[in-house]
Amino acid sequence: MEYIGEHLWPGKLGFFFVILAVTSALLAFMAYAFGEFKNDNHPGWRKMGRTAFFVHAASVFSIVGLLLYMLYNHMFEYHYIWQHSNSEMPMRYIFSAFWEGQEGSTILWVFWQAVLGIILIFTLKKWEFPVMAIFSIAQLLLLTMITGIYIFDFKLGINPFTLLLREHPDFLTAPFIRNPNYLETLDGRGLNP
Repeated sequence: MEYIGEHLWPGKLGFFFVILAVTSALLAFMAYAFGEFKNDNHPGWRKMGRTAFFVHAASVFSIVGLLLYMLYNHMFEYHYIWQHSNSEMPMRYIFSAFWEGQEGSTILWVFWQAVLGIILIFTLKKWEFPVMAIFSIAQLLLLTMITGIYIFDFKLGINPFTLLLREHPDFLTAPFIRNPNYLETLDGRGLNP
């Protein structure tokens, strides 16, 4: 069945940014760790680590912006948006719906750590390699909670960009899902009182 009015491009773009953030955090960790363990402050390791971390931070900022865009535009086809917002909420509550769920709270945590990581890159001087290696691996571990990929039969995290409402196990047999224009009458659940 082809559904009418679904916005699937934000989900695909969000999933891309999540994977880019994970891989760039891993690359930043490896560059900083190799630079530290080889006991050299080689500019090549520093440049690779910084570049990877800046790509990571840009990806995280894009994830935040995209999730706020989806909340603001009431894209209820995504389970996270439906579960934590509705169309009657004022903007201040839509903004707070961003971090109401576990996925949004994790993204907020990763966002602030990315901001702090950028500040640390420019202020650490000789401690940049060990501190940013630990910082990058912490970012990587936090991001695994929102990757939403399968490793064999194990699902690693829940990605707010990939779980559509019509694909959620609780709604697979719901009658409104059989309607190709189900979004026309759908409203979100709203914030948890």
